Amino acid sequence: MEGLDGQTVIRFRGAGVSLLLAHLLFVGWLTLRPLDVPWMTASNLQPLAGIRADLSLGPVEAARRIGEGLLLLAPLGVLLPMAGGRLFVSPWASMARTVAAGALISLGIELAQTGVPGQVVDVDSLLLNTLGVAFAHLLVVPMCRARLRRKRERVGVPRRKQERVGVPPRPRDEAAQGATPTISRVGVAP
Repeated sequence: MEGLDGQTVIRFRGAGVSLLLAHLLFVGWLTLRPLDVPWMTASNLQPLAGIRADLSLGPVEAARRIGEGLLLLAPLGVLLPMAGGRLFVSPWASMARTVAAGALISLGIELAQTGVPGQVVDVDSLLLNTLGVAFAHLLVVPMCRARLRRKRERVGVPRRKQERVGVPPRPRDEAAQGATPTISRVGVAP
């Protein structure tokens, strides 16, 4: 973001929203399409039971299955903050919002799978998907925000606390007027 011109911000957020929608459509197609299977396993509602079962299949198969669970929703860890468009935000608040949104999306997918033939609910998928969102956010977003902030300061745009990227700066003639005058206390008459 070369400054706060409206077109750059609109393009950045528009790209984030477009990529987010495309990824969610892909995930929906991948996870909610009916499968023709001769038999189905039971739903897994016990946390970490599926991961233990995957680990018993050997290191290669376990890495593949666990990696699929981690990578399915991992792009949300980057796309959700990108669509939000905040440059100056608390890293912990951003992480909490992104992980909560990723967990809710994963929960929605798992609940929607109950009505799809051939798909089974697995609580470990919810855990792995949420961890994938958290890892992607931690690995990419703080570094990218720091880079964008440095680039912005190099251009000479001043930093304001709690600044949202899509909000233009206040014009110079609307600058603060100084301290608010106070009236000294007057005692109560007898």
